Amino acid sequence: MNKKSSGSEAKSTQITAMFSPEHHRMSRIDRRAVGKKLRDACPRSAHADWKAPSSRPDAVAMVLAAEKGRLPDLLPLRHGRMARSPFTFFRGAALTMATDLATTPVTGVHVQCCGDAHLSNFGGFATPERRVIFAINDLDETLPAPWEWDVKRLAASFVVASRDNGLGETLARDAAQTCLRTYRESMAEFGQMKTMELWYYSLEADDLVAEIRDPVFRRRALNRLQKERARSIAEDIFPKLVEQKGTMPLIKDQLPTIFHAKDYPPGEVQQAVLETFSGYRDTLPPAIQSLLDRYEIRDAALKVVGIGSVGTACWVILLMAGEGDPLFLQVKEARPSVLEPVAGPSPFPNHGQRVVNGYRLMQPASDMFLGWSQGPRRHYFFRQLRDIKISVRVETFSAAEMNLYATWCGRALALAHARSGCAVTLSGYLGKGDAFDRAVAKFAAAYADQNEKDHAALVRAVREGVVEAAFEQEQ
Repeated sequence: MNKKSSGSEAKSTQITAMFSPEHHRMSRIDRRAVGKKLRDACPRSAHADWKAPSSRPDAVAMVLAAEKGRLPDLLPLRHGRMARSPFTFFRGAALTMATDLATTPVTGVHVQCCGDAHLSNFGGFATPERRVIFAINDLDETLPAPWEWDVKRLAASFVVASRDNGLGETLARDAAQTCLRTYRESMAEFGQMKTMELWYYSLEADDLVAEIRDPVFRRRALNRLQKERARSIAEDIFPKLVEQKGTMPLIKDQLPTIFHAKDYPPGEVQQAVLETFSGYRDTLPPAIQSLLDRYEIRDAALKVVGIGSVGTACWVILLMAGEGDPLFLQVKEARPSVLEPVAGPSPFPNHGQRVVNGYRLMQPASDMFLGWSQGPRRHYFFRQLRDIKISVRVETFSAAEMNLYATWCGRALALAHARSGCAVTLSGYLGKGDAFDRAVAKFAAAYADQNEKDHAALVRAVREGVVEAAFEQEQ
């Protein structure tokens, strides 16, 4: 059933698009029955198919459409990163997939969605209490939207990444189905929890590592976790990002990824940056304002991050509370979510506020320095830079590692959706069997085929000089 057409689906949307307090106060039996009833309007098997509609925009045109308003000098770098492989293309093509997902069947149930739920946007990070948890860690595109969209993007990412790693089609499909099965089983578990029990629940990195059966992989994961915990901003990150100019610590230019704004030498911070920072401070709780006030801004530089974000105005700000006592803040431009053209506009006047709200809804614990602001023509959100943030090198995964990671990501996404949605109702729809898992795994494989065609179109456009690309030396 297509999101745009069916009357019966429109009826289900009216009833369940956003779970009301009244819905949550219904008995578990009644909430589960609502989920089961959704199968009538949108059978689980309906999620299996993907066929590009005849009206689908050109693949390269969709890549370029996502770049409107970005910094033009950085776009060749974005194109080069996207052209590197089908997986790097997939990471940069969130708008493309959002447009495609809008043509696929949905139940009409909305949750707070990530909007870009591929496997590289999950990872470990430290809570304010210094615990390390595993969750979604990139929510630039977050917005209330159909829950299926996140699930399908995550499943497809496992197929794309597995193919890139040369794991074969069977193992790629297995990884996607493992992710989907874990999502379904975790949603059933979360549906049995009391409200506050669910809200306090998190995926502890220590527990995840302890459950790894392979002793070699477990030891490697444990060593990585211990190494990240031992890292100090002052002793590890500070020397890599900063150089001493006399008595003044300044951010090092490291082209093409870190550089100072034109006409602003190191140490000379733009007035617009200072004003944007002042607006950010006002969004913090008074206690965190007091903590932030102990620091003084020393420098600010542009910092190119990721693939999907390349070309947006992203900064790193160096603050010091004294000699050897630094704080780094990451400032990311918050643009309209890629989901807005198909799911509706954000209710927040500032897109940075939209992102911060998404973090607080979807993560069990978030950075205490999260806040938002507005600069000239752009919205921003702020957070700490590299505070025990553990990312993974997906391109090195074996089949066993890919399957294990699929369980982690499937469970983390289920928890994120359960926090803003109704786990009982979603579990009622998903059921106890694997009908949904098999259907979306089939979709994921078909969409991975589509992604390969789109990637090939970009590579061809680069080769023919239609799209300019800059290629970095791979590390």
